[in-house]
Amino acid sequence: MTQSRPVETPDLPKHEAFDTAEAAVERLQLLYKEAAEFLCRRFKDVMENGRPAGRVRAYYPEVRLTTSSFAATDSRLSFGHVVEPGRYSTTVTRPDLFGHYLTQQLGLLIKNHGMPVQVGVSETPMPVHFAVANDPGLTVPQEGATTFSLRDVFDVPELATMNDDIVNGYGFTYGDGSMPLAPFTAQRIDYSLARLSHYTATAAEHFQNHVLFTNYQFYVDEFEAYARQVLADEDSGYTAFVAPGNVEITQPDAPLAVLAKMPQMPTYHLKRAGGGGITLVNIGVGPSNAKTATDHIAVLRPHAWLMVGHCAGLRNTQRLGDFVLAHGYLREDHVLDDDLPVWMPIPALAEIQVALERAVAAVTKYEGYDLKRIMRTGTVATIDNRNWELRDQSGPVQRLSQSRAVALDMESATIAANGFRFRVPYGTLLCVSDKPLHGELKLPGMASEFYRTQVAQHLQIGIRAMESLREMPLERIHSRKLRSFEETAFL
Repeated sequence: MTQSRPVETPDLPKHEAFDTAEAAVERLQLLYKEAAEFLCRRFKDVMENGRPAGRVRAYYPEVRLTTSSFAATDSRLSFGHVVEPGRYSTTVTRPDLFGHYLTQQLGLLIKNHGMPVQVGVSETPMPVHFAVANDPGLTVPQEGATTFSLRDVFDVPELATMNDDIVNGYGFTYGDGSMPLAPFTAQRIDYSLARLSHYTATAAEHFQNHVLFTNYQFYVDEFEAYARQVLADEDSGYTAFVAPGNVEITQPDAPLAVLAKMPQMPTYHLKRAGGGGITLVNIGVGPSNAKTATDHIAVLRPHAWLMVGHCAGLRNTQRLGDFVLAHGYLREDHVLDDDLPVWMPIPALAEIQVALERAVAAVTKYEGYDLKRIMRTGTVATIDNRNWELRDQSGPVQRLSQSRAVALDMESATIAANGFRFRVPYGTLLCVSDKPLHGELKLPGMASEFYRTQVAQHLQIGIRAMESLREMPLERIHSRKLRSFEETAFL
């Protein structure tokens, strides 16, 4: 008979009740630190001295809430409470990074239900890869690089606990019968933190709560120029600018080193206290990149993300440089079809729409009816074929006309749809860079002149809209419009 191998773990204390969010988060930080440091220490020892006799395992910390009351909470809130009596739980990772978020969410739970939360060690193993990510001096070797299989000693990432079943599904429960408190499991978050570092070449702690997506490098240059301008203003509230490679400057005239090899989606952060600054992600062209970026940024629980890129204008009355404020989306990007059916509506969010329209008016100096001279609202079509013009146009053009589309691009609907799916407020303001249906193609000379005159203004509109949203109360921007019948207590 095969004997089970011994399992070496750190101390596994029992769950404790906490009636303040600060104390609960402090406990989460301690449990996580002990688990991660234990794995790092044992991993280093195993790499130096060889395979141990048994397994090495540590567990994520978790938060639990059990309530038997149907007492109503504030019906205006879209978060901060559970919907019905029962047992709820979530595993937690990087409480150092998510400290403010956890304190906020747990504080609302304790306040709204008038009862403590339980904090302890979960039954979910922490993969060694994610623990080692906390120590820059350690790296996990590829399979086959050691004389033994790593998974025979340590736990490795498991797809079964790293998916989007909570945000995608209805009626999700954990194996122990508890319902989810948060939209993502600890392993799912750790996976995205690793992916963010890979794709953007910046650490997760630099990301701000307001995210701009663009599909052209020209916006990056303008963003850096704006960052230097506000860093020179002591009253701006902005404290630093971070570029790929985690290169950070705090002075307006400081040199900014450029990576020899840029990441797939270069990302820049204009930082402000409490994460109140702005992050700009150059996702490049295509819905696949748009989905990849938003899949992973979503775990950081930003307060809003906006697409500020270029598009094809579809109406003859539009001019190059005009703006398009999306109030609907025709989804032909296909990358989210399995997660969010195309028949599902992606509504415009009033708070975002108002912020963008006011920003356009403030920057362009057009007001009221005159704003229609340079901006249209309407449906934005997002497709997955950049060279759609080379095919027979009768089919695509008919669909575009039937949808009342006024613009076409390859990213906006993906970003909006993933915002809807992940409960992240979203919006789109595009700038017309060509009119392929009317003979105005994007040609080098035309594009250069257009970029020089419009990019700075377009970016300023996005920034101003984000600064407006930053002043909005959290419960207003994260409204009930994005919440389904059965929701997690955490944002």
